[in-house]
Amino acid sequence: MTVSVPELASPTPPAPPVSLAALLARRDLGLRLLAGPGDVPLHWVHTSEMADPYPYLLGGELLMTAGVQLTEPARYVERVVEAGAAALAFGVTPVYDTVPAELVEACARHGLPLVEVPPRTPFTAVARAVWRLMAEARLHELRRVTEAQQSLAAAA
Repeated sequence: MTVSVPELASPTPPAPPVSLAALLARRDLGLRLLAGPGDVPLHWVHTSEMADPYPYLLGGELLMTAGVQLTEPARYVERVVEAGAAALAFGVTPVYDTVPAELVEACARHGLPLVEVPPRTPFTAVARAVWRLMAEARLHELRRVTEAQQSLAAAA
């Protein structure tokens, strides 16, 4: 007997993407861009301490990690890039006191944005900020569509 597993459909983000730059502009989070461009779109937020997060990523994520199983930073970055993640956020402490230099170099080499998350900022605060920015973007989009519809109705 063969059991087939349905393929996952291409995921649709729940809201318009937000720019990493908008997240970095949130001074209360204390985030710092260490490598790569700061203007990439973020579609999701995911936290993983897997040695190889590739199988668990959809693409477009801000992947957050504290590096619990980070043994080969260059290979880790390769897999994150292969998975299509938008950016990597690295939380310093409790495992590392600073972001490993090899991780910074690998991200710079691959053009993957690398963000340092300070010890005082919980990953949940970063995720909440991304979702809040997405909700604001969605609200803006809905207002724009509503105003356009109202203009069309008034013209008719």
